Amino acid sequence: MNVFERYAPFIQDYIYRSGWQSLRAVQNAAGDAIFNTDENVLLTASTASGKTEAAFFPILTLLDENPSRSVGVLYIAPLKALINDQFGRLSELCEEAGIAVTRWHGDANQSAKRRLLKKPSGILQITPESLEALLINKHMEIPSLFGDLRFIVIDEIHSLLRADRGLQTFCLIERLCRLAGCDPRRIGLSATIGNPDLAGQFLASGSGRGTVIPKFDSGREVWRLSMEHFYNSAPQADEGRLVPTETPPIEEPTDAAPKAADPGIGYIFEHTRGKKCLVFTNSREECESVCQSLRQYCEVKGEPDRFLIHHGNLSASYRESAEEEMKDDDSLMSVCATATLELGIDVGRLERAFQIDAPFTVSGFLQRMGRTGRRGDPSEMWFVMREEHQEARAMLPDSIPWYLVQGIALVQLYIEERFVEPPRLDRLPYSLLYHQTMSTLASHGEMTAGELASRVLSLSCFRRITQEDYRLLLRHLLEIDHVNRTENGGLIVGLAGERIVNNYKFYAVFQENVEYTVRAGSEQLGTIVKPPPVGDKIAIAGRVWVVEEVDHKRREVFCALVKGNIPSYFGDVAGDIHTHILERMYRVLCEDKQYPYLMPHAVCRLADARETFRKSLMAEKPLVHLGGKMWALFPWVGSYAFLALERFLKLRCGKRLGLKGLQSSRPYYMQFTMQASEEEFYEIVREEAEADFDALELVYEKEVPVFEKYDEYVPDELVRKGFAYGVLDLGGMKTRVLGWKRFGGERNDT
Repeated sequence: MNVFERYAPFIQDYIYRSGWQSLRAVQNAAGDAIFNTDENVLLTASTASGKTEAAFFPILTLLDENPSRSVGVLYIAPLKALINDQFGRLSELCEEAGIAVTRWHGDANQSAKRRLLKKPSGILQITPESLEALLINKHMEIPSLFGDLRFIVIDEIHSLLRADRGLQTFCLIERLCRLAGCDPRRIGLSATIGNPDLAGQFLASGSGRGTVIPKFDSGREVWRLSMEHFYNSAPQADEGRLVPTETPPIEEPTDAAPKAADPGIGYIFEHTRGKKCLVFTNSREECESVCQSLRQYCEVKGEPDRFLIHHGNLSASYRESAEEEMKDDDSLMSVCATATLELGIDVGRLERAFQIDAPFTVSGFLQRMGRTGRRGDPSEMWFVMREEHQEARAMLPDSIPWYLVQGIALVQLYIEERFVEPPRLDRLPYSLLYHQTMSTLASHGEMTAGELASRVLSLSCFRRITQEDYRLLLRHLLEIDHVNRTENGGLIVGLAGERIVNNYKFYAVFQENVEYTVRAGSEQLGTIVKPPPVGDKIAIAGRVWVVEEVDHKRREVFCALVKGNIPSYFGDVAGDIHTHILERMYRVLCEDKQYPYLMPHAVCRLADARETFRKSLMAEKPLVHLGGKMWALFPWVGSYAFLALERFLKLRCGKRLGLKGLQSSRPYYMQFTMQASEEEFYEIVREEAEADFDALELVYEKEVPVFEKYDEYVPDELVRKGFAYGVLDLGGMKTRVLGWKRFGGERNDT
């Protein structure tokens, strides 16, 4: 079919006004799938390929031809910033057709929300958390709001495939459709789907429809990649050495960074000058630290401040200011950011992205690199890997540059295999079960236990949870007063439960720390965890502040701007690293291959690491003797298999091995002392792995491994079960252990 001719006239006019000469492949493919089938559609194409328009051009055409009697399109996005960005694009597109576009999140206009409730129509943009709030607080409005809903568009769906937040989103979609009596098609959008078939199943769960995944030639991807390594003090790895490298020369800085400065940060400082860049870090603490350092460099060099900051603990005004600055093509400001700018926000003509150390996932690497190259230029990312010089007495595992090797593995996996992390579909989400139980009760009011169970357990993400497990949960909630029984025998939210449900933080299922709002005069800077006493300093918004007052009752911190550079703390950040990445890291160290994107320091640091790897016999066996009774184990498995292996060694093998003092650097290595010999180690672990044992045996006695946000309100028995069967990767661990040969430990599996 001719997709362009099928579009509504106002869509065709928009395309003409935009100066497009032809439709892109993804737009033709999406048009065919949406116009000519009644199925769900998963669109996977590279960043800035036009996926949003590809989905909305046919959707809006169908809506224009047959207007909906309610909201016609529900657009769900994981970030407010993404909604704000798409709001402008969709509003311009829909203006001529008179199709309303409404944002619905915590920072959005209240009057626009009221207008939508009075006259539901058009497109509603919302986050999962705001959709949860809508279902609880506007329960009676749901049928009129969504009674004739035609499409649900889920943007950046890959970000919802591996955690409770994604399962929550699909619970909400199913609940909404039942309440409203509607049967919308689902359209998933992403640039980084590793297993489209599995993602398609996830998208379709509970919908009664299949998923069409259009295939099309998206053209050749061109990247500009650079990866450099820095010790935090001289000398660097290549000092006094001739470096063989295929890397093309990059522009040299016109002026060096301040003397005695951090060389890696100095490198970023010089190579952002005169350009618009993003500087990605893996935590908010590091983001603050890097931004402080870069601003200090500006001050020392007598340059205007050219660095902004963007992360989830900053106030909306700080985040939105950074977003607007990035959209200005004339701006030469750079932004230090976390994952909050990783997803599909249009940041204008961004010239370069920097990544400090390796991200946890291939998906994260692709998303971050995809922020660049949005206006026809190649995507460009410069990795900056940093580490301290090792002390002379440092143990062997500390001599491997893990972040450098991990960064190479991430890049190579995508180049060689197009690997991206698959969805996690095998979990037991008891924390989410609690959350959706309380949300359903808060939304509907009094229900019998049978009615509640039929509504909650029928949600597709709870298919692995038994009725007996649910009875156990409900009995526990009655005991702790989160649920009460009425005189009629029905169930309602209890007094203790109301304190949880009536707090705005209930809407989110991801972990949050207790946060204090930070203010300087009338300006709200953001939030922090664990405020220091009056007189101490804090770091936020890329600057340093002295604390003048702490109001613990209102959870507010009042401060004043000062000079300096100190660490910040926003709470812990956990990384979920896939086994395939660790396996590729092993091959990076084994092979002699040179990677054309490595810069001189990195080439030499990798050569040193490979030499250490070979001399220590790490290439031949996972268990390496460090001297005396001290050993190091390099299992090359992902985070959750590694966690299972730690527990397996302690609980199943510990006594037989005479194991003591096990310490881990997850998921890279473990160090411990043992009485057993090397030969006995392999024999014992293999025997124990071959034995028939239950994953629950890897939970410590009396341990309640609270892993998700609401686990503390779930019966201990279910928390233990959820951790054992839904978090620990027992199968991956056993596969690896049984792959080690009995004597000598030679590897035969990687």
